[in-house]
Amino acid sequence: MSGGLQQNAYETEMGSPLSLAVSQRDRDTMVMVRQALAQKQVMLAYQPVVSSMRPDTVAFYEGLIRVVDTSGRVIPAKDFMETVETHEMGRILDCHSIELGLKTLAQVPGLRLSINMSARSIGYPKWREALKRGLARQPDIAERLILEITESSAMIMPDLVNVFMNEMQSKGIAFALDDFGAGYTAFRYLKEFYFDIIKIDGQFIRGVASNPDNQVLTNALVSIAQHFEMFTVAEFVENREDAEFLIDAGLDCMQGHYFGVPTIRPSWLPQVNAQMAG
Repeated sequence: MSGGLQQNAYETEMGSPLSLAVSQRDRDTMVMVRQALAQKQVMLAYQPVVSSMRPDTVAFYEGLIRVVDTSGRVIPAKDFMETVETHEMGRILDCHSIELGLKTLAQVPGLRLSINMSARSIGYPKWREALKRGLARQPDIAERLILEITESSAMIMPDLVNVFMNEMQSKGIAFALDDFGAGYTAFRYLKEFYFDIIKIDGQFIRGVASNPDNQVLTNALVSIAQHFEMFTVAEFVENREDAEFLIDAGLDCMQGHYFGVPTIRPSWLPQVNAQMAG
């Protein structure tokens, strides 16, 4: 057997170097998150979502889950959530997110806050109990809570999501469809879901002012959302030119580093209660 064939046979049996590296990375990520959960090193970072008509006015904040690794680094969700999403750790992180978010709403009167969740957590009893317990703290909390469900997650179990949304919207909770346009949506479901907010995926927003293709796609997504009377948010707005294009395109709100980076210590949050899980 030639050297090339031997190498191919070895990689078939043992896995390619790339797949082995990916598997090791995923294992390391699982260990890191498990340790953070065990040590209750979980918190929210808050990013403003501003009104397009008045960019100096915050419409609401998004609470983004973070974990702290053993070196003390604050790790953003993009570095671990995809790996843990289908495991129970994903549900546990969703529990911490909703607990911390509802605690923040109770601490800061008048604040409106969105919290990310997976559709998989709808059937997770501990998550439902955390939501119920938090809503019982104050009568107006539900009206200030927005639950964000990613497009890919919602499409996995649309019937369950629809029933859950109807139940929670009757209590005053709003819903946002996150990553809209990322490639999973069956548009027929938009008639049934009744999302209050559509957040257009950042792949269409970055550099939109100088990208004709993204301009067409963004305008189309805005048109779809407006047809269904859904509030629109552009994600990952990173410069003035893109912001100006999005204002002209009729976006209701914008979110991104141009308006504010996520922070674990916003000025409005009482600092006596460090936003750690537990």
